[in-house]
Amino acid sequence: MAAPLLIFGWGNPSRGDDALGPALIERIEAALPHHPEWGEVALLTDFQLQPEHALDLDGCERVLFVDASVSCVPPYVFDRLQPVRDFGYTTHAMKPEALLAVFRQVTGGDPPPAWLLTIRGDSFELGEPLSRQAQAHLDAAAGFVESLLDGAWQRPD
Repeated sequence: MAAPLLIFGWGNPSRGDDALGPALIERIEAALPHHPEWGEVALLTDFQLQPEHALDLDGCERVLFVDASVSCVPPYVFDRLQPVRDFGYTTHAMKPEALLAVFRQVTGGDPPPAWLLTIRGDSFELGEPLSRQAQAHLDAAAGFVESLLDGAWQRPD
């Protein structure tokens, strides 16, 4: 059975700021034992979204996707998602909205409510660590996610 909340971060930890999604998951994973009030939270990371990940959403009450972007407003952007069929996607460029549409197609039901937290990154070079600026953006994003887990999600959308 799935947890009520799934937080799914993706990116390549070997490509500098592309590691922001998995880095946020590591932060939440380290904090979870100290916050039983957050309830049951499932954490998932991968290098990229794939159609098979639609099955990971089954049984969840809500989903938070986390990714890095060079084009978002710093330090992060938080958006509600809706399923969008994307006939032109490849697994390398699959968007979470397309994954929600795959969920609908595979299960015949509506996907759980979902949001995307996009964290600003600037340097995606192979073999580089997180940049100093991306680290600051990660700190801000982690604080935001912790506020969601502390109850901000209990307020109306």
